[in-house]
This record gives sequence, structure tokens and C-alpha cells, in this order.
Amino acid sequence: MKAPCHIAIIMDGNGRWAKARALPRAMGHRQGMEALKRTLRAVRERGVEYLTVYAFSAENWDRPEEEISDLMELLRIYIRAELAELHRDGVRLRFIGDLARLPADVRKMINEAAELTAQNTSGTLVVALSYGARQEIIRAARRLAEQGAAMNEENFAAALDTAGIPDPDLLIRTSGEMRLSNFLLWQTAYTEFVFTDTLWPDFGAKDLDAALAEFQQRERRYGKRGTMAQ
Repeated sequence: MKAPCHIAIIMDGNGRWAKARALPRAMGHRQGMEALKRTLRAVRERGVEYLTVYAFSAENWDRPEEEISDLMELLRIYIRAELAELHRDGVRLRFIGDLARLPADVRKMINEAAELTAQNTSGTLVVALSYGARQEIIRAARRLAEQGAAMNEENFAAALDTAGIPDPDLLIRTSGEMRLSNFLLWQTAYTEFVFTDTLWPDFGAKDLDAALAEFQQRERRYGKRGTMAQ
């Protein structure tokens, strides 16, 4: 079976994973980082070209300062520890969202990571940071207005943070929640959704394969009439 070109994941459940084990939330986030490493490896092994992960939302800035600090430090650790291997494996890194809100040193790190890997062609990891889809849509509309460009779907898609990236074929959300939470609202118009009860720190190849198996059972009609009466 052909793998989807692009999978997006809402990585949910780190806090609940830690709470169930009487651990600090920071430990849940650390285990979530390990789950990301596993999942990136698994999607590449299955021929998926693009993986987009919801790492830090625009709404996450309202969390306690200590938790935000922990998340920013985890991002630093991830880039320092994984960048060389990702680059060696030919993975391109893209970062989307309101990146100006990130700490200056984090902005520098992600800019350097994106520049270093820009020409890689073995797969793309898109990391959504300080990201909100409504905010992204507003930014895109402002760009078009400033450019005086025609307001049509093609121009609008090109003005989004995800310009040049195909829309997701499959979106997976972990932890049993069934909502988009302001993630890729424009891009997921015809995306297939799979929701799993697995908490993100426990997510692995088995869960990915289950989601892919469900995806393969779907008939993607893109708004067109299917083979059976609708």
C-alpha cells in the first residue's frame, strides 16, 4: 500500500502521562521528545515524505512560566542533539508559526538549522512553534493585502507559513482528544483524521501502523461523489 505523502501529528498527552506516574510535567515533555525521535524514524522507514508536528501552540504561551522555560530548553536540547544526524540523513527542517515570539537564542538555533538542512531531499520535518492556525491565516491575509495580490486560493496558500509544503493526507491526534486545537485549519480541509487514545510519550511504530491501516481504508473523495449513493 502506498504511504501518505504528508502526516501531521498533534502530540497530546505529555502532562497526563506524567501525572499518571506522579512525575513532574517536564518528564512527560522529555518522554514526548523521545516519542518524536521514534516517530520520525518510523515515518521515514514507511516512505512518508513530510511529517508536521504541533510542538508549541500560540495558546501555550499562557502556561506557567516554568513549564514554558522547560519546553524551550527541550527544544534547544533536541536541536543540539539531533541536528547533525538529521542533516546526515538528509532530513530538511522547517519551522512554522509566530517565531518572533521565541527567545532570541532559540530563533537563532532554528534559523541555522533550517538554513543548514535547506537543500536536503530525503524527507522534511516541519515543526510548528508558537503556532496558531487562525493567527497564520491573519498573517497570510495581511501579506496579500500588503502585496496587493489577488485574493484567491493559490495566492493565499502561497502566503501561508506552509508555502511549498503539500497539505497533510493524514492527521493523527494522540490522547483521545478529538479536536484540531487551532492546528492547520486551512491545510486540513480534505485531510483524513485518526484519533488514538495512546498518550504521546507512549506513541510508537505500532500506533503509527494502526493509523496508517485505518487511513488506507478511507475513500478520499475531496468533496466529490463516491461510488455509493450519498
